[in-house]
Amino acid sequence: MKKLKNGDYKDLLEPMELELNNVARWLQHTGKRMVVIFEGRDTAGKGGVINTIAERLNPRQVRIVALPRPSERESTQWYFQRYVAHLPSAGELVMFDRSWYNRAGVEKVMGFCTDAQYELFLKQAPVFEKMLVDDGILLFKYWLSVDQQYQEERFAERAEDPLKRWKLSPIDLKSREAYDDYGRARDAMFEATHTKHAPWHVVNFDDQKRGRLNLIRHLLDNVPDCHLPAEPFELPPLPHEPKKEKFKGPVKPIPEKY
Repeated sequence: MKKLKNGDYKDLLEPMELELNNVARWLQHTGKRMVVIFEGRDTAGKGGVINTIAERLNPRQVRIVALPRPSERESTQWYFQRYVAHLPSAGELVMFDRSWYNRAGVEKVMGFCTDAQYELFLKQAPVFEKMLVDDGILLFKYWLSVDQQYQEERFAERAEDPLKRWKLSPIDLKSREAYDDYGRARDAMFEATHTKHAPWHVVNFDDQKRGRLNLIRHLLDNVPDCHLPAEPFELPPLPHEPKKEKFKGPVKPIPEKY
């Protein structure tokens, strides 16, 4: 696949960023709530597309949820309980960088849950999501697809780049040996949880820039008509000349080195 050039990518992304702002303004105006779930193999590009969506939006309105492994206390709770606490309030958009579907993916493949817990999850997840949708939450579920060739290239890049090495974990390294197992777990998850009220959408992320554009375009096309005319805003002139910062007392700006 021929990768999209950076300049072309930015040109295509810019109008979508304006549309995402329209969505955010519509959510705030109507009090609607939106949840977007991002799942996929390690290195697929979940963090990149989430950050792209959130970058130009109000961080007080848009939240990214990337939960760590459950605590000892959380592991004794109803499985969905700790996710419920992060669901949106009126006017909010919440994006899950991995979600309750951890149980159907990494927990299943790596043996972090029992067969009984896994089977119960597959039964409860569609019911749980039906409750969310019935309550008015707009729910979108995306699976980011990546061939192992590109996954390996990204693993190698992370291993070589000290600024990306934090992205590698022992679980990531084990996942390299379980590519087929993850594929089978994904297919079983789709079979059980791809429903009319909460369908899955698969996006090709072999080229991450193209993947981001395709995912964002799909999301925008499937949100209800949310165009609201921007309210005119005129910045009044200052009644005086612009002032400079002045500091009195013991606290001063640090020395400038650049």
